[in-house]
Amino acid sequence: MSTIKSILLNLLSEKCYETYFTDHEIFNSGCAKALISKLLGLTLISMAVVIKVPQIMKLFQSKTAKGVDLKSVFLELIAITIHIAYCSAKGFPLTSWGDATFLAIQTAIIAFLVLLYGFGQAKATKYMAIYAVTAFVLISGLTPMAILEVLQALKIPILLGSRFTQAKTNYNNKSTGQLSATTCNMMLFGSAARIYTSIQETGDFMMIITFVLNTLAIGVIAGQMIYYNKSSQVKADKKKK
Repeated sequence: MSTIKSILLNLLSEKCYETYFTDHEIFNSGCAKALISKLLGLTLISMAVVIKVPQIMKLFQSKTAKGVDLKSVFLELIAITIHIAYCSAKGFPLTSWGDATFLAIQTAIIAFLVLLYGFGQAKATKYMAIYAVTAFVLISGLTPMAILEVLQALKIPILLGSRFTQAKTNYNNKSTGQLSATTCNMMLFGSAARIYTSIQETGDFMMIITFVLNTLAIGVIAGQMIYYNKSSQVKADKKKK
């Protein structure tokens, strides 16, 4: 098998490879959708490597977690970890969920920083150690599939709870504080794109509806960022006058 064919078979099924390169049916819609999904999945995984770095840097540089809701961060971290455990156990293609691994690592760093700046190093280390053990139990294969399926169903209210807890904090503060607009926008794009890849690569209803609802919820936070940033700018302009 040639090197080029080996690379292409990572993106195409054997059937689609033959459709394109043996039968020369380059306009086959089924294979085109599958290829787009694979490429989109790889793009999302690449993007996920740095998706929360702007948020991490903003916290690290300011040495404060003002406006970042701790409950929201931990609920999101739990939801992402459940997602990784469920998809891994189900044997779904890595391109349909691989970005979650990088999201989990970066969200854990954010959780540590929020705890560090709000409660001190001892408490931050304690809580992250508890998370590490929990994540290992879920992802290592020790947790039965039946339990993972229940957790996957619970992931929807957990994730929505995370988003709306942060949205409520933003509303109460009339500000988005140390939230990163760059990270929020990338999360919005990634979640929306995952609707398509989940339909194409898994067909899992729970995953699809989760990403639909998550996209809407992140959209609320993105809308708040636009609104409160404009309000802050208007107030700043009035002070100058």
